[in-house]
Amino acid sequence: MTERPSHLPERLALLTNAEAAEFLVEGLLAGREDVPSIKLNQVAEPLPHADRRGDLRPVRDLVEDAMAYCRDGGLKATRADAWLAPRLHAALRLTRREAADTGLWNYLALGVAPDYVVWRHLPEPKDGKVAKVAADRFRGQYHKQAFARLWWAAELFRDGSDYGPVVTACSNQDILNTALRMSVINHRPTAQAIVRLVAKGVITSGREVNALAGAVNASAATLMYDVIAPDTERESRPLLEWIDEAETARQVPRQDLPTGPHEEPAPEPSVSVLVSYFADLFADAPVRGRDDLEAVEGED
Repeated sequence: MTERPSHLPERLALLTNAEAAEFLVEGLLAGREDVPSIKLNQVAEPLPHADRRGDLRPVRDLVEDAMAYCRDGGLKATRADAWLAPRLHAALRLTRREAADTGLWNYLALGVAPDYVVWRHLPEPKDGKVAKVAADRFRGQYHKQAFARLWWAAELFRDGSDYGPVVTACSNQDILNTALRMSVINHRPTAQAIVRLVAKGVITSGREVNALAGAVNASAATLMYDVIAPDTERESRPLLEWIDEAETARQVPRQDLPTGPHEEPAPEPSVSVLVSYFADLFADAPVRGRDDLEAVEGED
């Protein structure tokens, strides 16, 4: 199985898509080979800043603790998402512009924690075929790449400084796989309303999440959610202050959730409006298997 890189420098770095592609060999994707870490760091580029946010060790420690959290608790690797997402976000303290640089995520996946990517995303073998990690888990779009998807989930589903909704969102793989890529999730009341329906147990299965996501996305084509459920105007100052605090911040907590930027949460009246509206949408949305189940229950 792919192991921890033998060479870990003190600082994170950037790895271009072209350079990352050179390391995506079949042996790595199958979990049989390690990344040649010295060679990789020779082609990696330094971060554009020199502050503590670029320290490599805290990120590596988080990844190891995420794997230990699942292994020690006898949990599936998928459970690491909900534990790691808020803590990775709080450790890196990035702006969205910085997070849009795929070079950082390429480096995290290949230069810092390829063993985590293999551990988390290597599927079970099927039909006697060799199981392989999809290459886009190492170098891919924000909703696919192993670490980018966690950071963006934390960014889009946190409610101001509260990472609680992130845990709910990342505990459901269908939210990560479907809802995360929808543009309407950038509207904070929409994101919070979806998470709240999951937390309340209105939405439970993956099929139901997909049905709700489809209905919400389709409705957004004709109804502007920011009109019926306006968000507050977001200021950059709380985020920039939170980033500056990284120089003196303590280690990201393992037992308790960290605290995010001190931004105002999504307006409660707007979230409540959309919770009610989305619940009605879901009631009419086609969910595969629901009609058959209701028919059986009706016979009883």
